[in-house]
Amino acid sequence: MTKKDLRIIYLGTPEFATASLKALVEGGYNVVAVVTMPDKPAGRGHQVQYSDVKKYALEVGLPILQPEKLKDEAFLEELRSYQADLQIVVAFRMLPEVVWAMPRLGTFNLHASLLPQYRGAAPINWAVMNGDKETGVTTFLLKHEIDTGNLIMQERIDIGEDENVGSVHDRLMALGTSVVLQTVDRIIDCENQGIALPTTPQPELAELRPAPKIFKEDCEIRFAEKTAEEIHNFVRGLSPYPAAWANLTINGQAFENVKIYQVKVQRDKVQSTKEIIIPCREGAVRILELQAPGKKRMDARSFLNGIHA
Repeated sequence: MTKKDLRIIYLGTPEFATASLKALVEGGYNVVAVVTMPDKPAGRGHQVQYSDVKKYALEVGLPILQPEKLKDEAFLEELRSYQADLQIVVAFRMLPEVVWAMPRLGTFNLHASLLPQYRGAAPINWAVMNGDKETGVTTFLLKHEIDTGNLIMQERIDIGEDENVGSVHDRLMALGTSVVLQTVDRIIDCENQGIALPTTPQPELAELRPAPKIFKEDCEIRFAEKTAEEIHNFVRGLSPYPAAWANLTINGQAFENVKIYQVKVQRDKVQSTKEIIIPCREGAVRILELQAPGKKRMDARSFLNGIHA
């Protein structure tokens, strides 16, 4: 079997998933169809927006399936018609067994964490928010419980002390693309040798950190409840998206729902008309970059100049 013989169905939605799909297609792998989320209206004009995966699939002419319900019999029948040998899932949604068990070689998932840590929808954000020094990507075979299947491959990267989630996301996207291709190559090699794909059960750890989906209310900065270091990690773990926010009083003026993109741990809590320094439960932080509602994202000095103007 060659990579042109292996029939692959690819399931994914955002930019993170598009990178691996593009690498597979450009690398000559036989992607026979993609499955992505249904189109949804977005923005003030409620214009229909395609997922990043759909946009790329349209560019290269791949068949596209967009089921509302993954157990819908019409969708399942269409999925079966492609006679896939393997399914690859990257940043999609939880699959029912009738879908992930369909290909003869199974279904593997790329997850942006070092499993078993950070099972869930937002692993990159939570790793940075928790101040972790490293993270990585994992490929694993799907089973009933989400993100619990046997490990195939795992690769690590360091997280910079001041690095935000946007930077970590992009590096993991590149690393994940490489690991997806390597995983497919391993599957092909094992198939050609007539042996089972080597996998490893996820280790049992005393403490597991979850990675649940993040909502707006989860992004509020509570300065009085956290240390300066915790606030620093919280902000960079949400920057640039979905962005931490707070209600602030700056030089006597109240500002609500201010998005905060970058802060620095400050040794003192001394207020200044030239800086935005906020006391925390322990220590203080200096806000370096922020965005008030209806305004552009800007550095703190420009923000303060706007207040004084």
